[in-house]
Amino acid sequence: MNITERHQAILQKLQENGKVDIQELSESLQVSGVTIRKDLKLLEEKKLLFRTKGGGSTQNPYTIERPINEKELIKAEEKKKIAKAAMHLVGDSDSIIIGSGTTVFELARSLHPIQHLTVITPALKVALELCNRPYVDVLQIGGLIHQNSSSAAGSFAERLLEDISCGVLFIGVDGIDPEFGLSITNLAEASLNMKMISLAQTVVIMADSSKFDRRGIGRICSLEQVDYIITDALVAPETVRMLTERGVKVIIAE
Repeated sequence: MNITERHQAILQKLQENGKVDIQELSESLQVSGVTIRKDLKLLEEKKLLFRTKGGGSTQNPYTIERPINEKELIKAEEKKKIAKAAMHLVGDSDSIIIGSGTTVFELARSLHPIQHLTVITPALKVALELCNRPYVDVLQIGGLIHQNSSSAAGSFAERLLEDISCGVLFIGVDGIDPEFGLSITNLAEASLNMKMISLAQTVVIMADSSKFDRRGIGRICSLEQVDYIITDALVAPETVRMLTERGVKVIIAE
């Protein structure tokens, strides 16, 4: 069976079941798991499916509300590279905001400043990661904790931000669409994200390439409100050109 026949077989099974499993495909098509993973990657690049842990699906895993520990397993290596690239934008800032989500949490893990830095965050995981880190003061945004993201949201959280300004906001999203703008799947957190965007001097979006041409249910800002987007090497060149023309600086994490 050649690659075209394999892809047709994978897409046929995907159409029938809505998802495919690497182990099952490997056995039925009599090829290695490595080969199947390469096939799924190629099909995802053609926007014919979404890769998931252990297989593929017709549904974008990012547009489904999942517990944060499950999301951490999706595109884990890409997230680490994006976080490493984001470190250069922390620079000499004396205050930053780190939002909720697994991609920006990787930034918190990588953060080891050599001079004083205040980190403002609604995310409990970020606060716990940084609360004993040398040279880091953590301002935890309080409010109603959303179970899936372990992050605060709501009017109490937004009220705390009324008299705050910060240098750089690092935030994750679930969708980046030229017309709709940037969006997330958690409506409870959308308003807080809008508030954080309004008070930051520089807005940095950390998002892997699967987030492009997608829409979450809650819009948080337009592309014109974004200064940087940090993504992985699978982003389409035409997407990079479009973002650059709209005034967004794109950083490809290698």
